[in-house]
Amino acid sequence: MAAAPPPPLPTQGLTPAQLAAFHRDGYLILPNVLSPATTAALLAETHSLLTSFDLASHPMTRFSTGGDDGGEHVGDDYFLTSGDKIRFFFEQDAVDPATGQLTKPKHRAVNKIGHALHALSPPFARLLAHHDGAGEAGAGAGAGAGEANAPAAAAPPSPAAIARSLGFRDPRCLQSMVICKQPEIGGAVPPHQDSTFLYTEPPSAVGFWYALEDATLENGCLSFAPGSHKWAPISKRLVRKQGNAGTEMVPNTGSQFPPGDEYSAANTNTNEKDTEYVPGQVKAGSLVLIHGNLLHKSEKNLSQKGRIIYTFHLIEGRDADRVYDERNWLQPPDGGFTRVYAATS
Repeated sequence: MAAAPPPPLPTQGLTPAQLAAFHRDGYLILPNVLSPATTAALLAETHSLLTSFDLASHPMTRFSTGGDDGGEHVGDDYFLTSGDKIRFFFEQDAVDPATGQLTKPKHRAVNKIGHALHALSPPFARLLAHHDGAGEAGAGAGAGAGEANAPAAAAPPSPAAIARSLGFRDPRCLQSMVICKQPEIGGAVPPHQDSTFLYTEPPSAVGFWYALEDATLENGCLSFAPGSHKWAPISKRLVRKQGNAGTEMVPNTGSQFPPGDEYSAANTNTNEKDTEYVPGQVKAGSLVLIHGNLLHKSEKNLSQKGRIIYTFHLIEGRDADRVYDERNWLQPPDGGFTRVYAATS
């Protein structure tokens, strides 16, 4: 009889230094969180999805982040009903506007795969379900300037362990995506805040952004406005139009910051237009944590090298702490959003 495999190595959460860096900057870069084997498995799953989806039945939906009014943001039925499915959204420049046909092979034309990879794709689901080592002794290296190294003697922090460190009581994963910044045509993403699109009252979203390939200045790495999560309010929300007839950007009449004295537009007189952005070049296997109020962006990929990443978002699921309303473009599937661990009191 074969011996049972050893239990997974318990992981620790963020160290005090890492937490301080995240709260100061609004983002945190953690190198080497994914092993080479896990990174390769997620890339293989991505390439399998990109080559196997049915183009003949696809509505040719292109992804767009939209302008300030959200009028150009993707909002058709294919998008609005994607919360519990795996669907494919093309780059704007991958579709010929005159013919509606792709100008690139389909695997080189997709901007995004979403939004339920964490629930429907076994390799991506395993990443979210990774053991968090709750109750284990913590240790780890310190962080500086938004970057920290995982300790050599322990497994890198899992999503659940990180969520515990950030104070989530009932973290729920509500969407997940592979984003392919395709060679030559990978579109730029303007400055934005994730809580604009995934709003809770008050805001609670945190993004987990895993590099499956190196992200560089040449292929459109992320750039961040450090500290902007403390002064940049969630002034707008992307919501469903009445009758589910697309999406629109509307003024946010609810809370614009998470709870806490450190969050307030009065913290600084910084003008968003004058904000300096810091590039976040990372190697494959790195994890970037992104506060929901943080301003961040990426440039167009004009290089010959693609940039594939996997990202999901957590929100606080306790109704007493955060309310996720029916106006959000993404609505929970039957059974609710995916629970990361049992709720705590």
